[in-house]
Amino acid sequence: MKDAGSVPTPQPVRQVALLRGINVGRNKRVSMALLRRLLADLGYADVVTYLQSGNAVFTSASGPASAAQAIEQALAGGLGVESKVVVRSHAELVAAVDGDPLKEVATDPSRHLVGFLSAAPDAEHRETLVDLVGPQPDPDQCRIIGNHLYLWCPDGVLRSSFAKVDWNKRLGVTTTMRNWNTVTKLVDLSREYVEAASRYPA
Repeated sequence: MKDAGSVPTPQPVRQVALLRGINVGRNKRVSMALLRRLLADLGYADVVTYLQSGNAVFTSASGPASAAQAIEQALAGGLGVESKVVVRSHAELVAAVDGDPLKEVATDPSRHLVGFLSAAPDAEHRETLVDLVGPQPDPDQCRIIGNHLYLWCPDGVLRSSFAKVDWNKRLGVTTTMRNWNTVTKLVDLSREYVEAASRYPA
């Protein structure tokens, strides 16, 4: 008989790890094979990576914040790579996609970006975005919903008013960007395992 006062055992869930700033130029080089091995060594299951920019899908009973910290420490200790990591559960990632405030105007997924934030920025940092983008909606747009930043750059990211922005400094939290193509692919990769293995709650 289960003890009424016992703490429920955390259930494994599908999660997505987003590494910041790796494999850009010659710095912070991490092969995806090494990343998969590193996550497996942490005890994470069914590890899949996508592209070379540091995107990994895995299953773990650890919460996203704990997983992010563990991956950061493993990267530094095992590979000598200092990289901030943001982790979202499958459900959180799906909610970020479903809650996109720019979906009516963002017609090119390569120019539509999502910034994954380690925490929701405070009011003071949010106010700085007003000076950055100026009058909206023409042409570049940005919105913050909780711990996600959404950008639409109709003339291209490099030509946008966001091209040289240090988002970590601007928002006061760790920020790592992915375009819409990458985000939706990660949702698909995560969903495949959620649907195939009902023991992993979404």
